[in-house]
Amino acid sequence: MPLSGPDADVPDLLGYEQVACRQGYRCIAGVDEVGRGPLAGPVVCAAVVLPAAACLPLGLTDSKCLTAKRRERLFDEIQALPGVQIALACISAAEVDELNVLRATHKAMRLAVLQLPSPCDFILVDGLPVPGLPAPSQAIVKGDCLSASIAAASIMAKVTRDRMMTAMDEKFPGYGFARHKGYGTREHLAALEKLGPAPIHRKSFGPVARLLGDRQPEFDFRGGHRLSEGECSFGMRSHADQG
Repeated sequence: MPLSGPDADVPDLLGYEQVACRQGYRCIAGVDEVGRGPLAGPVVCAAVVLPAAACLPLGLTDSKCLTAKRRERLFDEIQALPGVQIALACISAAEVDELNVLRATHKAMRLAVLQLPSPCDFILVDGLPVPGLPAPSQAIVKGDCLSASIAAASIMAKVTRDRMMTAMDEKFPGYGFARHKGYGTREHLAALEKLGPAPIHRKSFGPVARLLGDRQPEFDFRGGHRLSEGECSFGMRSHADQG
């Protein structure tokens, strides 16, 4: 059953977590994703369970409101919290094409929650309800600005995906992935026109699909460059049995 919003007298960003605790839940995960909109690269989702008595890292908020430098700092500070649980899941561009981006996002969220070192008993999700989660959940519009757990998840997912796309820039030079992270910028669209799609492009997305209808890509799709879900651990370490 959905929880009501946080009380006025509880600290900002911890209100939803404290309401869930008063309802009897003890292991509360925040879940968020990044990468639904880009023309290339994976969808990445993070699930984060913050330790109950932890002091929140200074400046914790929605990853979209932070500079890259501050996201990197918070990424390290969140990982360093004693007893924190963090899990990541990603869905490759090929699977996004196969499932569609909404279903791919929901799958990534489910996988991230299932990969937590300890099962959670309640889930706070950014945005709209997600079907098939393995525990009761509350969807919170703009949750990455309202819940510490979701904000932490948004940072873990964003930094992880950005690092992956920077690595992809070296593997597939000329597209500018390190700068635009796969989003449909003017630079990216111009590179697509010049080079054709790379293996990490989403062939079902309009600009890529139109190009594939007109020409063959310069990269060989049989060359073993398909992004695997295992590559989603880029930059992360295991959090099992910490704290």
